[in-house]
Amino acid sequence: MKVVLENLTKKFPSRNKREKADVIAVNNFTFEIPDGKLIGLLGPSGCGKSTMLNLLCGLLTPTSGKIFFGEDDVTNLPPENRGVGLVFQNYALYPHLTVKQNITFPLENLKGAAKLSKEVMAQKALEAAKLVQIDGLMDRKPSELSGGQQQRVAIARALVKMPRILLLDEPLSNLDARLRLQTREEIRRIQRETGITTIFVTHDQEEAMSISDMIVVMKDGILQQIGKPQEVYDEPVNMFVATFLGTPPINVFDAEVKDGKLYIGKEAVLEVKGVADREVYAAIRPEGFILKEDGVFGCDLNEVEVMGRDISVVSKHKNSRNTEIRSIISSDTKIELNSSVVRFDIKPHKVFIFDKETEERIYFDVNEGDL
Repeated sequence: MKVVLENLTKKFPSRNKREKADVIAVNNFTFEIPDGKLIGLLGPSGCGKSTMLNLLCGLLTPTSGKIFFGEDDVTNLPPENRGVGLVFQNYALYPHLTVKQNITFPLENLKGAAKLSKEVMAQKALEAAKLVQIDGLMDRKPSELSGGQQQRVAIARALVKMPRILLLDEPLSNLDARLRLQTREEIRRIQRETGITTIFVTHDQEEAMSISDMIVVMKDGILQQIGKPQEVYDEPVNMFVATFLGTPPINVFDAEVKDGKLYIGKEAVLEVKGVADREVYAAIRPEGFILKEDGVFGCDLNEVEVMGRDISVVSKHKNSRNTEIRSIISSDTKIELNSSVVRFDIKPHKVFIFDKETEERIYFDVNEGDL
């Protein structure tokens, strides 16, 4: 099911008596979610992700704009008539009911021509349980399940009616690291098997990038960028997107463009053809550094962290806006630990420059062999 949002806006009245301006949680949001895709809705806490989800499922009414499921305008349609499955962050299972009863519960509320027999409901519940691989736990209560198992019950309950749209509101937040990895892989598998258009809300960029067909990056209720995860990572449109995506985070420096070259401090680190002289922010991905004895860029070496297949070189520079600079290089590389300075060449395609006022990206032409 294709989902289309047209100029969607949601405002809440201010609770501050001194400032009566409305709080805009979602601001003129327009985008299209293709049929059968898994979309990661990504942004920091308070950016409007959950508000967006509540607008989609009908728990909130938009201040303006429209929502379409396929060709149907569902903007003012009640939640129960939208065909949406919703999985909450805290599972929201009924503690006094068994797994089977929790999964069956949405089917028991069907009325009229849609009403099902007990046998059909039991069969549908079993099919949903098999899909999330908990069919052996049907007689247990939620208190007898692990966190990951409870999350699977919540997903099965959302899937049992085969909704047109599946909405997941930070479903992995309460799980430990290993279980998060396992469960997100299960969500991806389930989505592919069912083909249901799925919107996955999270503040964890690694989570969103690992399982999403597309990611939508939000900030302060405003759409920042839409695209395939790798494309957004490789081509951020502004500094917020560049700094939000990536682990370790991107390294940002106060820099200057002069005579077609990018200077960090007094060192010309890259040619940036076609960019007018100005002060800029220069951002370099951790994997964008090449350790080289006579490299174009020097930093004060702090320490070297061996991480198995990679080495993280931790350094400092007076122009860095990060507390520390992290450069990821191959573990095969030999580093002279007795030196107080470490030098690098820079991979041009891992460098982005941004306007200091607007923080919008400034594009430049560069050859891999430059500098």
